[in-house]
Amino acid sequence: AAELEYESVLCVKPDVNVYRIPPRTSNRGYRASDWKLDHPDWTGRLRVTSKGKTAYIKLEDKVSGELFAQAPIDQYPGIAVETVTDSSRYFVIRIQDGTGRSAFIGIGFTDRGDAFDFNVSLQDHFKWVKQETEISKESQEADTRPKLDLGFKEGQTIKLNIGNMTTKKGGAAKPRVSGSGGLSLLPPPPGGKIAVPPIPPPSSTAIANHVTPPPVLKSSNVSSADILLDLDAPASAAKAPASATTDLWGDFSTASSAVPNQAPQQSNWVQF
Repeated sequence: AAELEYESVLCVKPDVNVYRIPPRTSNRGYRASDWKLDHPDWTGRLRVTSKGKTAYIKLEDKVSGELFAQAPIDQYPGIAVETVTDSSRYFVIRIQDGTGRSAFIGIGFTDRGDAFDFNVSLQDHFKWVKQETEISKESQEADTRPKLDLGFKEGQTIKLNIGNMTTKKGGAAKPRVSGSGGLSLLPPPPGGKIAVPPIPPPSSTAIANHVTPPPVLKSSNVSSADILLDLDAPASAAKAPASATTDLWGDFSTASSAVPNQAPQQSNWVQF
């Protein structure tokens, strides 16, 4: 697996200064002011690469690209890369050769932005390493857990309700009764009766215009002529009082003479 891993470049800085540093006599940390900052021991190019979970700080020649020193880093922050206490542009790294020997040297950048990029590239790499470790750990825990068997057992079935279809076999779907306006109405309950609206009574005008014929007696002694005489009787009775009031003008003259204190009529008016 290590042979299949490829090397990727994380950061490249064209100018870096290398210093020999005195051994640390206490645990208070390194100070860049103790170094000869005006006279670096070596100047070249810095390249940060990664292969798998390990990062490498490589110091190379600017022209030929020949490797001057290399510092493998397994953890950051850690003993392989440390910051100084009095500046953000200088670091202490631990370089190693192929024989296993190691030494601590100081490196510094002229530009503060180069130092920031160098620091961030190492932080991003080991943040990715932490995430990969957590993911692999979770996958291993998932493999050890008992797996759930979600498959159907032999003879096991499942029922689905789709729309108005019933779950029973051979059952027919109930039809929907649609009313006006696109609204669906429920069908009447089984065995129920639909009430018929009552017929309104005929109006009084229709009753007045309707003439009901008189009842016909079923007696054999009464003939059809007698029935006609009965119908003519009211008409003759209505004509009797008309003869008593034939003289209408006489009544009017009598009434006028009965009125007292009537003013005398003028001579120029014609009396009717």
